[in-house]
Formats: sequence, C-alpha cells, structure tokens
Amino acid sequence: MTIVDGIDARGLEHCETTTLGVLLRHQGLDLSEPMLFGLGAGLSFVYWDAKAMDFPFMGGRVKPFELTRNLAARLGLTLLVEETGSARKAWQNVAARIDAGQPVGLQLDSYHLDYFGTKVHFGGHVVAMYGYDEQQAYLVDTAPQGGAVRTSLAGLAAARAERGPMTARNRSFAVTLPDGPPAWQEQVVPAIRACAEGFLAAPIANLGHRGIDKAARLVPGWLLRAQEPARDLRQAALLMERGGTGGALFRALYRDFLAECADLVDDDRLRTGHRLYAEAATLWTDVAALIAKAGEGHDPAYLEQAGAVLRDLARLERDAMSALRDL
Repeated sequence: MTIVDGIDARGLEHCETTTLGVLLRHQGLDLSEPMLFGLGAGLSFVYWDAKAMDFPFMGGRVKPFELTRNLAARLGLTLLVEETGSARKAWQNVAARIDAGQPVGLQLDSYHLDYFGTKVHFGGHVVAMYGYDEQQAYLVDTAPQGGAVRTSLAGLAAARAERGPMTARNRSFAVTLPDGPPAWQEQVVPAIRACAEGFLAAPIANLGHRGIDKAARLVPGWLLRAQEPARDLRQAALLMERGGTGGALFRALYRDFLAECADLVDDDRLRTGHRLYAEAATLWTDVAALIAKAGEGHDPAYLEQAGAVLRDLARLERDAMSALRDL
C-alpha cells in the first residue's frame, strides 16, 4: 500500500474545487471552497442539447477543467497536466507522483466509480487520488459522495479511459505553488470582472444570461422531449439541485465568494452582486422543484412556471454581472 502522508481528505460540495482544495492544502495554501470557485471564475451557464443526447443538459459552471486552468493562471501556480491514450502510461503518470509523496488530480467518468451513487455517464468529473494498493485506489470526492472513498483499480482505469462528451484522455494533473504564498487577495476583483465579462459577452445564445433565457423558452416543452418523463425530469432536477449542473449549488458558491470579497473590497456594486446572487440561488432551487413536480405528475403547468422563473433569473443574473463587471 502506498499512501501520501498528511492528506486533508475533506470533501466539499463541487468536485473540481474539492480536488483543488486537496492539492493546494497539501502545498500549504488553504482557501475556502467559495474562494477557490470565485478565483477560478467558475460561474457560467450553458443549455446543451443534441441529437445524440437522451435529454437536455443545463450547466451552471464553466466547462470541466477551465476553473483549474483559470485558478492556476490567476495565482501563478505551476500546473502540470498529463494526458495519454495508453492505459499503462496513464497509470505510470499517477503512480509516480503518489510514490513521490504528492496527491494528483484526475478527470474521469463518474459512471465507473464503485462508490458513486448515481450511475449516469459524466466525463467531466474530477477527483483527487492520494494512494493505492494492489486492488483499490484511495480518492477524495465531494462530501455528498463520501469524501475519502475507494474504488477498484479496474473501475478507475475504465473511468479514466471513457470516451464521450466532456471526457479527457486519461488526464491527470498536479499544482505547485510559486516561491512564497500567492497574493490571492489582490486577484479577487480581476477574477470577478473576468467572470462577469465572460457571462455577459458569451459568443452563442446557449451560454450566459442568454442561455438562461433560452432555457426559459425550451423547458416548458420538456415533457414532449422526454422519453420517460418521470425518470428524465426527476433526474434533471436531481442533477440541478444536488449535482449543481444548472441549479443552486454554483450560485450559492458564488454568493458566498462575493460575501468573502465584501470583507476585502468596499464597493456597492459588489454588494449588489452579492444580494442578487443570494436571490438567484433560491430561485434555482425553485426551478428544480418545479421540474421534479412536472415529472411526477406529467403536468406541463409546472414547466410553464419553471420557464417563468428562468426568465426572471436571466434578467437577475444579467443585472448582477453588469454591476460586477464595473468593479
């Protein structure tokens, strides 16, 4: 058995910030999850549908691994990323770092992880690995998935090698701090502005506040889009509210990030953004509940209500980001 010493195996709410927290704490930098999410400019929105998809997907964050790249650039971290099509090389990349006493981040498909509660393919999942033995890998996942968990080496290999939407080629990564602790406090305003600019100037109508407005138009038709409404709408609501794909989780993280920033920056525009995202987090929970009710009773009236709330959210988040862009 090989285990990295001194790991703080603390599961947080979101997979990528959980993993970054493990890697950075091992380097001596302990930031809250909202601060990691905000400094990584992680908030976004996408409405994604395609012929090959069983059901539409609403995402409330930037695409997988973009948060990690943003955070590394913002804090001046050295980010080493390794990808390969070889299963043997993929294992060597990971084992070498753990043998050297360093935890490593992995992007993979959660479907193949033994402990994962929801068996749905999602290739953008991220975990931290800190040990292994002849049969199992020792991982840190989110708190809802158990925090410090284990999965079989065979399951881990399958998860890393899976192909499909949002997957990577056996991606593993590590971060190293610059000499001296990064002055992260100086980066909160640039990070807020960058996130707001990306949200407001999204290049296509599926993204940002325009994406939320598009969702408002299309969600009322989801009963017709669903093959099995009870299953599909319930799953969409579950992912939104507990997985955070398009729901309250990421809005709540950003709300709390802005609250922390308000202790560092005295600006009414920041306080406006915080107030509006506090409201948005509550409204996204309402949307998920309405979608779940529509699936339970096959009642399109609940989806019409969800569409109306989404229209309010498109306006509210546009106003919030407009204020934050001008910090």
